[in-house]
Amino acid sequence: MYLSEVRDAQQRGVALGIPSVCSAHPEVLRETLRLSSTSGIPALIECTCNQVNQFGGYTGMTPADFAGLLRRLADEHGLPQDSLILGGDHLGPSVWQAEVAEAAMHKANDLVRACVQAGLVKLHLDCSMPLKDDGPGGPGNAKIAERAAQLAQVAEECGHGNLQYVIGTEVPLPGGATGDTEELHVSAVEDVRQAIDMHREAFGRLGLQSAWDRVVAVVVQPGVEFGDDFVHEYQPADAQDLSQFIETQSLVYEAHSTDYQNPQSLREMVRDHFAILKVGPALTFAYREAIFALAKMEDELFTSGERSNLIGVLDGAMLRYPGYWEKYYRGSEAERALKRKYSLSDRARYYWSEPEVREALRRLRSNLQSKRVPRTLMRQFAPLETEALIARGVPFSIETVVSESISMRLQGYFAACRPGT
Repeated sequence: MYLSEVRDAQQRGVALGIPSVCSAHPEVLRETLRLSSTSGIPALIECTCNQVNQFGGYTGMTPADFAGLLRRLADEHGLPQDSLILGGDHLGPSVWQAEVAEAAMHKANDLVRACVQAGLVKLHLDCSMPLKDDGPGGPGNAKIAERAAQLAQVAEECGHGNLQYVIGTEVPLPGGATGDTEELHVSAVEDVRQAIDMHREAFGRLGLQSAWDRVVAVVVQPGVEFGDDFVHEYQPADAQDLSQFIETQSLVYEAHSTDYQNPQSLREMVRDHFAILKVGPALTFAYREAIFALAKMEDELFTSGERSNLIGVLDGAMLRYPGYWEKYYRGSEAERALKRKYSLSDRARYYWSEPEVREALRRLRSNLQSKRVPRTLMRQFAPLETEALIARGVPFSIETVVSESISMRLQGYFAACRPGT
C-alpha cells in the first residue's frame, strides 16, 4: 500500500508524503478525488468517529455508507479504486466518554469492526480520552496502549492482513484549539518514545506482531495549531529533535491540525518526516467562503424577497441547534455571532445538511443560474477564484467557484507531498 511506500521512502531520506483529507462534505470529497486523479498521489480520505459510526454519526452515515459514497465518487471522477485509501480517524471510545469503560469499549470494538468490514484500511487507534470510571487523570499511558491493542485485535480478526495502523493522539482535541496560547508545546521525544514502546508491548501481549509491523505512523504535536482567528505556523527548529528521533524508528509522523499552514510550511513538514498531513476544517472553510461570496453576489442581483438569504438561514440553523458550536465559541454575543460565520474552526460545517440550509443552497443555485453574473461582481466577491477561472478559460458557475476555492487550499498539500517540489 502507498502508506508503506511513504514510510519506506522517508526511511531512505526521500521527502514523500500524502495528504489525509478528514471530511465527509461531498464537495470537498469531489475536489480531493479530482486532484488525486491528476497528481498521481492516491486519495487518502478519512472519517472521524463523530462524523461516521455504526449509529450514523453527525452525517447520518455508517462506515459502509461512507465507503460506498467514496467508491461511487471515485468512479465518477475516473479514479481507480486502488488509488482510493479509506481511513478512520480517532477510532476508539471518544463518542461514548460518558459511559463506563466496558460499555464504551464494546461500542468502540463494534465501530472498528464496522470500519474494517466496510473496507477502511487505515485505522487511527486513539483511546486517550477519559471514560466515566477511569478516575482522576484519565486512563494513563499503559491503559491507552492496552485499549488500542484491543481494538487492533478486533480489526485483525475481521481483516485480511492488509490493514495499516496509526497510534497516538494530538493536543488539543480535534477541530482546532479553543483559544490562542502564548506558547504551543511540541511533543517531547521521551513521551513519543514511551508511547511507541507501550503500544509495541501491548500489541505483543496479544500476539499482534504482524499488526505491529503494519503500524506506519504515530501522531504527535509538531507545533502547528489553529483556532478561531489564529494559526501557529510550523517552526522547523522547534521540531528538530522529533525529526531526528523518528529516523531511528520504522515509522513516520502523522500531523493533525495542519489546516491553514502555508505551502512552504507543508513542504518543510514532509521533509521533517511529518509525512501524513491531516486537513479538514480548512477545506470546509474554503467551501463556506465560496458560498458566502456567491450569496453576496446574489444580494446585488435580486430583491430581498427573491434572495435565498443563505447566510441568515445558516446562522438560524446554528442558533436552533447549538450543540456543535456553543461550547467552542467564547466571548460576547457579538463575538460569538462573528465566530459562527467566520471562525477558522468552522463549526458551520456541521449544518450544511440541515433541510432549511439545503433549501437555501438550492435557491441560491437557481437564482445565480437564472441571470448572468457580471464579471465585476465576481471580481469583487471572489477575486482569486475569478482570476483562476479566467486564466483557465473555465466558465463561471456556482460549482466552478466552489471547486476553485477548495482546490486552491488543497493544492498546497498535494504539492508538498511530491519529492522535489
